Amino acid sequence: MVSGTAKIVNGDQELLLTTNQSTHIPCGHKHRLENPGNIVLVMIEVQSGEYLGEDDIVRFEDVYGRT
Repeated sequence: MVSGTAKIVNGDQELLLTTNQSTHIPCGHKHRLENPGNIVLVMIEVQSGEYLGEDDIVRFEDVYGRT
């Protein structure tokens, strides 16, 4: 996290992350990110591994109508 607070669901774990904190999301894990506050959330996402495409995303639940 660069700034702000992020509410992260990572598998069965729910975390609140703030500046200079991070989490690892294993391949295939269900995960969700939310900004629970009023401060702009700025984060850096780093992908690693042999395949870095995003065409393998599976949406399970989405309040924005993308499922």
